[in-house]
Amino acid sequence: MVLPKHMRLKGHRCFDFIYKHGSRFYSPSMVLRVSSANTRPNVKGKDSKRGPSIKCAISISNKVSKKSVTRNKLRRLFHHHLSLRLSNMTCDNEIWAFISLKPSCMKNSDSTLLKECDKLLTKAGITK
Repeated sequence: MVLPKHMRLKGHRCFDFIYKHGSRFYSPSMVLRVSSANTRPNVKGKDSKRGPSIKCAISISNKVSKKSVTRNKLRRLFHHHLSLRLSNMTCDNEIWAFISLKPSCMKNSDSTLLKECDKLLTKAGITK
């Protein structure tokens, strides 16, 4: 099971907005950036009706692993985990979350990384 299209965050303007205006939460293996959604519409002519939801993105650079197969496996693992965690969540407004993995994350197991992700989401106030 993967996050539905409306749950994924995409577009360089979204990432630029999160980098400039988002709050950062750090752990040994990753950085979580969280912000309220940009209310300004990005594309002309499109109706930007936004409902309360949480949109997520995962960034894994080639410094984490040179093999794209490994990076894509991690990305799928995180998106699946986030879809399970955030599918039943209710929120008041739209929240954008951006997770960047550090190169040191390859030393940890998958379950350790997911526990770290859960701690960051709790620290950010997204989950309980």
